[in-house]
Amino acid sequence: MKLGLRIDVDTYRGTRLGVPGLCDVLAKHNVKGSFFFSVGPDNMGRHLWRLLKPAFLIKMLRSNAASLYGWDILLRGTFFPGPIIGKKWSAEITRASDEGHEVGLHAWDHHAWQAKIDSMDDDALYDHLNRGFQMLKDICGQDPTCSAAPGWKANEAMLLQKERFPFHYNSDCRGHSIFMPEVERKCLSQPQIPVTLPTYDEIIGQDGITNENFNEHILSLIRPDRLNVLTIHAEVEGIVCRDLFDDFLTKAAARGIETVPCASLLDSGTDLPPDRIVPRIQPGREGWVAFQHSEPS
Repeated sequence: MKLGLRIDVDTYRGTRLGVPGLCDVLAKHNVKGSFFFSVGPDNMGRHLWRLLKPAFLIKMLRSNAASLYGWDILLRGTFFPGPIIGKKWSAEITRASDEGHEVGLHAWDHHAWQAKIDSMDDDALYDHLNRGFQMLKDICGQDPTCSAAPGWKANEAMLLQKERFPFHYNSDCRGHSIFMPEVERKCLSQPQIPVTLPTYDEIIGQDGITNENFNEHILSLIRPDRLNVLTIHAEVEGIVCRDLFDDFLTKAAARGIETVPCASLLDSGTDLPPDRIVPRIQPGREGWVAFQHSEPS
């Protein structure tokens, strides 16, 4: 039974503190994962205007965001331009690569992608992807082999632009099975590996989920007869919830669950079905996210 591990690195703080923390925990358990890096400006503090939206405010209060993420994340880039993550913390990024973890592109500017993807034209989409791709390539000395859209904000125009890059796969949506994305009845060349399990911030504080039972809840959702992909965040599981994640890996191994990079879930000998991505609401998350169109069989 395999569990694909997607690790999103969204911020300056997550790269500086969370990535080394996660590398230490993963080395302890002899586990490899897929790190997806944001490498451009950290402007995440500009999300604060979303506090005017009730759903986002409730999520921030429920997850105790100030304690979970830290004020340096919540205010980063609010009053001054955010620092370029890849220039400052390239050693932390190369450490993940040097230790055998899969390294992929998350974003150039995580905030801008989430806030503006609906209005970005083809040139803007390509420029954003290319700036992140080139910086990550310069840092690691090789092409990133995969990508994952920030906040699962993905559309068909973005899928077409990603075809211009040498990605072996992308993880841009939520869903239930690996598929070949279809745009205007044309099947694209890069498989999608959707995330199937909820994230910490989506479910903590809801329906009786606490730190004491979070790991058991996630483990109960992992099934041998289906795709299992978990997203963790360097800002959460790599810092404040590092011990919680350490405990998760211990319990997963005891149940015979093999935690692997997402690429390990691909089977080159299997023909993948076509499917589309569509916007839907994910419980516990404000706004729309991209979903695999078909329902699980």
